[in-house]
Amino acid sequence: MTAEQSSDQQAAWSDSNEPEQILTEAGVCTDEDVDLALTALALAALDRPRVSLDRYRRHLQELADDIARRAGGAVSAEDRAAVLGEVLGNDYGYEGNLATYDDLQNANLMRVIDRRRGLPVALGILYIHGARAQGWPMVGINFPGHFLLRMECEGERVILDPFEPGRRLEANDLRELFKRLAGEDAELETRFFDAVGNREILLRLQNNIKSRALRSGDVVRAAAALKSMIRIAPDHVNAWYELGLLEAQADNLRAAITALETFLSKSAHDAARHHAATLMQELHAKLN
Repeated sequence: MTAEQSSDQQAAWSDSNEPEQILTEAGVCTDEDVDLALTALALAALDRPRVSLDRYRRHLQELADDIARRAGGAVSAEDRAAVLGEVLGNDYGYEGNLATYDDLQNANLMRVIDRRRGLPVALGILYIHGARAQGWPMVGINFPGHFLLRMECEGERVILDPFEPGRRLEANDLRELFKRLAGEDAELETRFFDAVGNREILLRLQNNIKSRALRSGDVVRAAAALKSMIRIAPDHVNAWYELGLLEAQADNLRAAITALETFLSKSAHDAARHHAATLMQELHAKLN
């Protein structure tokens, strides 16, 4: 064990409540006030409870500082996008992980930082952090199936793919990417380029964990991912519904009933409400 690792391990015991505090704050503050990268680290810490956030906080600061040192002449959106790609892609070696794309480590920001590999949304969080630290407007967009970024500057807009170190995408690239994801007959829609909020990005990150856990049959891990989503977005009704279904599947009857009751108190979707109410009756019957 290195001195740095020993220091991080010791620090973990003193700040073990920090991730919980960060997630609690993220669940109640406005979307604009959610610290995107720090909250992603807190979510990662749920799977690594004895690992301190300190080293990862320092890394985020180093990224921001290195971008700042390169940013002097970056006055256009394209120039700024190039700086981000150079620092994160070339200097730090961040890139998409094609070899083991479905590895859950690709959605854990701590492990992404350790390995310099990750899913588009995890890498995108680092790009957004680096850009916003300079005061550069950058957002994630609602592009389906592959997380993309939009950099803006004085009316100029650039679309970036964080999976391919800061690659800038033109209209033809976007059309080709979407057809590859959705089929040759699929057409782009303007809503795919709408900005998404900080919570939506974090939910997308955790949804990657949930969906991969379900594919592998790990109901416990999937339920944990849903609980983390609820921590940062308590009004995310679909998460309550899915959690209720998974808890019922695992025979955690009281937890399932609680989740479904919460869903019913928040949802206006008649079909889902009917199914949830019916399932609750069945679960209550099992308890009696």
